Amino acid sequence: MRLPGFGLSTVCGVFIVWTLFSVPLSASYPLEGGTDGPELRFVDQIGRFKVGFSWHNVSCTMCKVIFTTVDIALMSDSNTERVAHAVGEACARLHLADAHVCRDIAELFREDFIRALQVSFLWPSEACALLVGPACGHFDIYAPWNVSLPGVPKPPVTPPTPPKQGSPKSRILFLTDIHWDAEYTEGSVVDCKEPLCCRNESGRASWKHHGAGHWGTYGKCDLPLRTVENLLQNVANSGRWDWVYWTGDIPAHNVWSQTRTQQLNELSTISRLILKNLGPNVTVYPAVGNHESTPVNSFPPPFVHGNLSSQWLYDTMAKEWAHWLPKDALETIRHGGFYTAEVERGLRVVSLNMNFCARENFWLMVNSTDPADQLQWLIHILQQAENKGEKVHIIGHIPPGLCLSSWSWNYYHIVNRYESTITGQFFGHTHVDEFQMFYDEETLSRPLGVAFIAPSVTTYVNLNPGYRVYYVDGNYPGSSRMVLDHDTFILNLTLANNQPESPVEPTKPDANPSWTLLYRASEAYGLSTLFPSDLDSLIKVFVNDDHVFQLFWHLHHKGHVSKPCKDTCKTELICFLHSGRYDLLTQCKILHANGEVVRSVRKTMC
Repeated sequence: MRLPGFGLSTVCGVFIVWTLFSVPLSASYPLEGGTDGPELRFVDQIGRFKVGFSWHNVSCTMCKVIFTTVDIALMSDSNTERVAHAVGEACARLHLADAHVCRDIAELFREDFIRALQVSFLWPSEACALLVGPACGHFDIYAPWNVSLPGVPKPPVTPPTPPKQGSPKSRILFLTDIHWDAEYTEGSVVDCKEPLCCRNESGRASWKHHGAGHWGTYGKCDLPLRTVENLLQNVANSGRWDWVYWTGDIPAHNVWSQTRTQQLNELSTISRLILKNLGPNVTVYPAVGNHESTPVNSFPPPFVHGNLSSQWLYDTMAKEWAHWLPKDALETIRHGGFYTAEVERGLRVVSLNMNFCARENFWLMVNSTDPADQLQWLIHILQQAENKGEKVHIIGHIPPGLCLSSWSWNYYHIVNRYESTITGQFFGHTHVDEFQMFYDEETLSRPLGVAFIAPSVTTYVNLNPGYRVYYVDGNYPGSSRMVLDHDTFILNLTLANNQPESPVEPTKPDANPSWTLLYRASEAYGLSTLFPSDLDSLIKVFVNDDHVFQLFWHLHHKGHVSKPCKDTCKTELICFLHSGRYDLLTQCKILHANGEVVRSVRKTMC
């Protein structure tokens, strides 16, 4: 998960701790007996100074010292237990997280992460260039690479036009980032020390503080199952759905204490709930999120076999999604977690495993060149679709503008080549309501694509639960299959958790809360369609009309935000909207109405 507008979240911090203390170097030395080796004596010395250690304040020198120290422990596979112990102790003594969280996350990541790093051959300067920045060294493990496009010339581009009045529309339900917490406990502490609160282990809230609400809570909390069930019951009764896109992240954010059994149970439970509530006649097209695996973000490419592979996850996905998907789609899911399927005559969906583009997927430090040959496969599917006159929707979890640079560049190149075929891109992951633009590669000025990024079902962090409905040009000859409009619905937790009752008991939870329309895009922004040219024009309005931008900021957080977004905040967000390619995001420059050019880099979290 990435949290725009916030500092590094504790959940992300726990993962970065493991990254920071676990990268091996090429030279190693044996440890003497016991676990209190040189690396822990080094931590003791740091601890004397009460260093406030985090992603943001680590110095280059400190980073290199840490990596050199940990390297002493990484001499062989048999040392993984001692290394994990060292990492957990280091994390706890440096107060990077609560002690039990530090030790649990170190143990959880032990086998996968150390094995991936042992074969990646990172030097201190390379690792620290990745974590601290290019001023701390040169980092080229993610070297540039290119996919191969077929020699078929790109067809002439015909700008899209709005459909005739009365033309059919497809109504698509879009769900993402459910993050069900099986340990959510009503009345528990909302502001706890752990990365995730509102749980049984968080303890009971005192009389001085509000405890976790019945339907969910504003804070660093995920959702109880009853809220997910209530959402599904609500959408099942809200009219006919043509189909559903569901882009992953089912488990909660307790990434330090998850097991494969738990992850699979949550995958099966939510998949079956969706099928039960929407019925057997509504087809759901899922995509895998970064939280489906444990350890979180751990998605080895198919060249990794045995217990370290993702086969345990992909096989269960194929089993649970067999009702919705054709057999050939289930085969590619088992291979790499991606697939294609025909939605209707003339429309195809491609579901990508975006974990193969994620910087947080530590397995890509071994080899990041088109993992699982997924992009080359995508080109093959798109060329076939072009040949047959099909349109294609692409779904995935992580937005492509947040991917590793080379992966993001190649994806942008593919979208440029097949702009007449790719008519919709749908993602999640950020938990908020936004989008990213694609422009022609020659001038970067002609808008040709939009990656729609829908808000989360979960409240994490400090949000209302929500879901999205897309209206797409429908099933008729000559349909563009492009997004015409969208609605965003929310569950207002303030109302849902606090219905007036009596003087003795002032409020109680609403037994049947309402999921209400927050906004319709066309009405909120005065747009006739949501074509790329429309959203490109809207970005220009955001730059020059702060009233409209602040409306976007309010909707961006699903109607629950405490203060306006000004200055750097505004510049960073507009840069994000404008940049569907990672390198464009890092180089973004925004021309303000007063003529001032501001450059901003929007960093991503986990």
